[in-house]
Amino acid sequence: MVPLVWWRRLCFLGTMLTPVGITVLGLVAGLGLSSLRAAEVATNPPAASVRIDIEFRRGDLILPLTVNGPEHKLRFKLDTGFGVTTVHPDLVDSLGLRRIGSLTVVGIAGEERATTYAGADFDLGGATYSPRRVATIPSDAQRRRRERDGILGAGFFRRFVVELDPVQRTLTLHEPRQFEYTGKGEVIPLSFRRDTPIVEAAINFTNRDSVRARFEIDSGCDGELCLGHDFVETNGLDHAPDSASTESRYGVGGSVETRNGVLPQFQLGNLKLDKLPASFFLTGSPVDDGLAGHIGLNTLRKFRVIFDYSRRRMILEPLK
Repeated sequence: MVPLVWWRRLCFLGTMLTPVGITVLGLVAGLGLSSLRAAEVATNPPAASVRIDIEFRRGDLILPLTVNGPEHKLRFKLDTGFGVTTVHPDLVDSLGLRRIGSLTVVGIAGEERATTYAGADFDLGGATYSPRRVATIPSDAQRRRRERDGILGAGFFRRFVVELDPVQRTLTLHEPRQFEYTGKGEVIPLSFRRDTPIVEAAINFTNRDSVRARFEIDSGCDGELCLGHDFVETNGLDHAPDSASTESRYGVGGSVETRNGVLPQFQLGNLKLDKLPASFFLTGSPVDDGLAGHIGLNTLRKFRVIFDYSRRRMILEPLK
């Protein structure tokens, strides 16, 4: 069997691990990407829509759910940047998961070998989701405290239309075929690099031309905007007058230094965000080549957000 390889760049704030991007680089022999995606999202649809109370904890968006029966009440992080659903290594035996293979997680400065399992059935208030496989990340077992029990990644977003209301602190899951949007929010087209959602956006300046670029949408990053070193250097952002303090972001294999700063204006569609905080990577990048960086959870929380992968769009409604 040809091993699976997943690319996952890891972003940290302080000493807390925050995964921020993962894509498939290799597949099981004889299995195409389209069939893998179909298998990843196999589930029973909700009757109409399901609303779930959520929690923002230490920069993560956390959902309560059960796995393999109501006795296993767990808390999972919701992450658009992750291409595979994960569970904490300590839960494998109690959930009765079956080992089926392995994959490689590649981070900002190294890699980890992760084991994959079958047999995880998720229930979120009556909406069920059964991914073909889940993975365990070895470094999760090394943390002193378990901040979460796992991560819901790209397959989850491909199965449901996911509506996030940060004011009410709720997540509503819609059946894609039954979902119709009638609001007045800004509709942002999505493209995908493997499983990662990507948008076009602009950085506007007062004394120079705007810079347009492509950005990942990453609800798994607790920041607002993270920019890769090559993009920062090419566009002269390392000399931006608003640049301030530096910090270390730790990932697989080591750490990278970033400089904190503020961009004059960030534009998504017709929506403009003034004085948006940003992290400038002094080395490396939180995203793949050809992308400027990623848009994190703290930017998304400025809106009511609807992730509609089935129609390749994200809808942003400004909060009043």
